Amino acid sequence: MSDLAPGLTAGRPRQIIAAARTLLEEEGAEALTMRRLADRVGVKAPTLYKHFPDKSSVVTALAGEMLRETAGVLEAAERDHPGSFVGLATAYRAHALAHPHLYLLTMGSAVLPVGAAAAAAAPLFRAAGGDEGRARAAWAFAHGMVVLELNGRFLPGTDLAAAWEAGIAAFAVRGLEGAG
Repeated sequence: MSDLAPGLTAGRPRQIIAAARTLLEEEGAEALTMRRLADRVGVKAPTLYKHFPDKSSVVTALAGEMLRETAGVLEAAERDHPGSFVGLATAYRAHALAHPHLYLLTMGSAVLPVGAAAAAAAPLFRAAGGDEGRARAAWAFAHGMVVLELNGRFLPGTDLAAAWEAGIAAFAVRGLEGAG
């Protein structure tokens, strides 16, 4: 194993994050160790520390990536369905379920990149017409359902799509839908 894999320089930690993401998405959070990451990148473990001081900095970078992607997904949903909580919630759930390990990683990250969470939440706040209470309640519903679903906390046979739709409908009835 070389000290640096071909094409990997101190100016390109993006390769490390891409490898970390692949490892995380393929094998889960338990597999994301600096040693496993170094193997995946093709470098010796100490080389990673030239780019990231510790595993938590890699986790922070991954969480930031997920939040930026979530913001992009929600911005697109907002463009396609202006002011629609249904559109936002559907896009949020689909993105989270498509990237379960990455999504759950953002929930446990003590340090998130500055502004990343706010950017991801902005479309929801706009859909709620600026009503922070409604936006927070809607986010709590969407986040709670997704986390419970990803962690297998519903009884076997539960119709998750129906539960999701009932929750969305409740927010629409309460005035979130079209509040903007």
